Amino acid sequence: MPFAEVNGQRLRFEDSGGNGPPVILSHGFLMDREMFAPQVEALAPEFRVITWDERGHGETEFDGQPFTYWDSARDCLGLLDHLGIGRAVLGGMSQGGFLSMRAALLAPDRVRALVLIDTQSGTEDPERMPAYRQMQQTWLEHGPLDELTQIIANLIIGDPEINEHWIAKWRELPRENMRAPADCLFDRDDLTDRLGEITCPVIVFHGTADMSIEIDKAEQLSGALPGCTGLVRVEGGPHAANLTHPDQVNGPLLEFLRSL
Repeated sequence: MPFAEVNGQRLRFEDSGGNGPPVILSHGFLMDREMFAPQVEALAPEFRVITWDERGHGETEFDGQPFTYWDSARDCLGLLDHLGIGRAVLGGMSQGGFLSMRAALLAPDRVRALVLIDTQSGTEDPERMPAYRQMQQTWLEHGPLDELTQIIANLIIGDPEINEHWIAKWRELPRENMRAPADCLFDRDDLTDRLGEITCPVIVFHGTADMSIEIDKAEQLSGALPGCTGLVRVEGGPHAANLTHPDQVNGPLLEFLRSL
């Protein structure tokens, strides 16, 4: 199994290989690299597709310390260093988008383009924070209880069959993994005033049924990014629209990548 020693973490990743232009895809909160299986299948071997598990997720060996999405952005860039890749397209769903935009601010010369899926530039809605913090605390104290995991799975995925697959994964994770990654998610800074600095080509995808980040956030994001080529509305898509509705994502994604 491929791992990379990056910034004190041991990052688990997959690399489709080949000579195609590199694309690195970063997953959402509580997900892992497997959520991009439909995109890897569609893009490889025309593109070299790298997927990875971020801190506190999947099979990455995480030090358990507090971190921010700026740290995660440096992890992403560090993984590219490990693979000898100077410049790549960065794609991310939700928190994967948070870190990809930060990587574009940290190292604009290394980001060929951005693919942003069900993400936003701002902070968490303060009205939702008490409920989210309660979910975190319940998970830390009691683990992924049935009722709790169903609520979270419906917020992220919303497909009963796919939900069960991911809930089974959550049960395998150390309970403590809900602490630092959730703190990172809830305490993130606001990038909105800096979006004008991201000048690379961008495509935005967003599920019309996303209950975690409503589509008006995607409209604001696409309007504020100078290089945005458009917003693809994934009809009926939930928060993990690329996973549940790949038929609406893969075609426009391929077209965008081929245009670069």
